Amino acid sequence: MTEILIRTPRPGDAEALGVLGRRTFVETFVTGFGIPYPETDLSAFLDASFDPEPTRKKLAEPNAAWWVAERDGELLAFANAGPNGLPHPEARPEHMELRRLYVSKAAQGLGLGTKLLTLSLDWMEANTGGPLWIGVWSGNEKAQRLYAAYGFEKAGEYEYPVGAWRDHEFILRRG
Repeated sequence: MTEILIRTPRPGDAEALGVLGRRTFVETFVTGFGIPYPETDLSAFLDASFDPEPTRKKLAEPNAAWWVAERDGELLAFANAGPNGLPHPEARPEHMELRRLYVSKAAQGLGLGTKLLTLSLDWMEANTGGPLWIGVWSGNEKAQRLYAAYGFEKAGEYEYPVGAWRDHEFILRRG
C-alpha cells in the first residue's frame, strides 16, 4: 500500500469521483444517520449530483476548487469549494463556500477530512475578502463540532433539497 496523495482532480476522474460521492452520501446519511429518503428522491439527487456529466461540469466550474485524496489509484475522499450559494441574507456569490467534504467510510480516521478542510479553508481565504460559509445537516453534530473548532458559527438555517425531500440544514459562517 502506497502513501495517500492529495491532488486536484483531472477531468478523467469524473466517473470515479461520482462513484465516491454516491457511496459516501449513502454511507453517511442513509446508512449512518438513517435518513429515510424515498427511493425516487434519493435516486434523483444522486443522479443530479454524481452522474459523470454533472460531475465533469462541476469540475470545470470557474472560480471553484477541488481536491481528491487517492491511494493506489482509488479515490478515498474529496472536497469542493467555490462561490457561495447558500440562502442567507448576508451571503454573496463573491464569498466562498465549502460545498462538499466527503470521506469514505473505509478512509475515516486517516486525517483526510482535516487535511482537505485545511486546504479548502486556505484556498477560500485566498479567494475572497468576505466571510466563509458552510452548509451542514442539522443532525451531523460531529461535523458541526469540527467546523466550530475552525471558527465557524451558526448563522442561519435552510431546507436542502434531496429530490422532493428536504433536509434541515444549518448555515455556518466564519468571518
